Amino acid sequence: MADGLRRRIWGWFFFDWASQPYNTLLLTFIFAPYVKELLQDGSAAQTVWAAGIAVAGVVIALLAPVLGALADTGGNRLRWIWGFSALYVVGAWMLWFAEPGDFDLWRTLFFFAVGLIGMEFATIFTNAMLPDLGPREAIGRISGNGWAFGYLGGLVSLLIMLVFLAESGATGTTFVGLDPAFGLDPEAREGTRAVGPLAAIWYAVFMVPFFLWVRDPRAKPAPKGAVPKALRELRTTVIGLPRTPSLFAYLASSMFYRDALNGMYAFGGIYAAGVLGWSVVDTGIFGILAIVSGALFAWLGGKADARFGPKPVIAGCILILTAVAVSIVMVNRDSLFLIPLEEGSSAPDIAFYVFGATIGAAGGALQSASRTMMVRQARAGRMTEAFGLYALAGKATSFLAPALIALTTWLSGSQQVGVSPLIVLFGVGLVLLVWVESDGDRAA
Repeated sequence: MADGLRRRIWGWFFFDWASQPYNTLLLTFIFAPYVKELLQDGSAAQTVWAAGIAVAGVVIALLAPVLGALADTGGNRLRWIWGFSALYVVGAWMLWFAEPGDFDLWRTLFFFAVGLIGMEFATIFTNAMLPDLGPREAIGRISGNGWAFGYLGGLVSLLIMLVFLAESGATGTTFVGLDPAFGLDPEAREGTRAVGPLAAIWYAVFMVPFFLWVRDPRAKPAPKGAVPKALRELRTTVIGLPRTPSLFAYLASSMFYRDALNGMYAFGGIYAAGVLGWSVVDTGIFGILAIVSGALFAWLGGKADARFGPKPVIAGCILILTAVAVSIVMVNRDSLFLIPLEEGSSAPDIAFYVFGATIGAAGGALQSASRTMMVRQARAGRMTEAFGLYALAGKATSFLAPALIALTTWLSGSQQVGVSPLIVLFGVGLVLLVWVESDGDRAA
């Protein structure tokens, strides 16, 4: 492999490394449980968190395919990545102001959504670069290695938070008994609130290799009338989806199973905090297990993808995650799979650690294989548009899992019952996968 191509691939990997803390630290393991602590009501926290993510999902769903089509028609994907990176950094940084004594929930949700939208849109354009990084037979391995590298970035950032910054509300010290670094005030929860600036700085620093080493071979000046042309071509593509049944089925399938997976990631930490009474540090340990297994199995999944193709990997991971979703509903402080427990039993904690490792493993392999499958389904000349549609598929119903969880939690008053819609979403995604051809419509 030529040195220039090797640098491009490593530069592309660094986007996953740089952006992963938004998922790891903010969406799941540190900031979401912190919001639950501030609201002091697990069901209320799960409801508002779901509502905030749902609103961001609607924005992403509406704009993702349009931006993808415009990028294919009007040129430089790197310019778009610069712009959405700015949203990521601003949104993450502003979470510092989620102070315990002056907590503004709506301001917090607004800036969280700004950063999330920036991350998701930047991901559309970086994913679209995947086919340019190697021959078709190498794409699965490259995608898996990228996911694994990203998970390692999430792990390192999480360890930094747990060891040096995130304080326990009870002791005021970090996981290893240290005072928060840089003289941060534990009473004002400055160590935990530093998760926002840390994610912002992390992204800004580690995107440097990406912008230095990655070049867009499809970059071109935007032609006159690029916007209306992009909209016309997008309309043609959407109307023509029924004539490409494999692509249509895959977009529909991924719409449901990725929504369910994102629901698991988004609510794993806040669920454990509410149902098991875990602290930020407890959910951090849960996160470490999930990330380590995710990195390992994203790498192994990439190898399986290269050997067997992405479809068997996707189907197997959905089955595993469905089993986990069923199991989660059946575990609480009082019982484990309907078996009563003695007070103070550690069995629910152990079970959730196992669930975390399993979600990380299956989720890592699933996301990597899904990215590869999209490359196989898409037309070569419209790759960014295709990943815009892929983002639409992931976000058109992205409000569905949070909204169903919010509604079910509100109606039942139970966090356990509230996450049960994930089981149905995984099941629908698995059924729709039957109509997906491994090599797309060109193989039909």
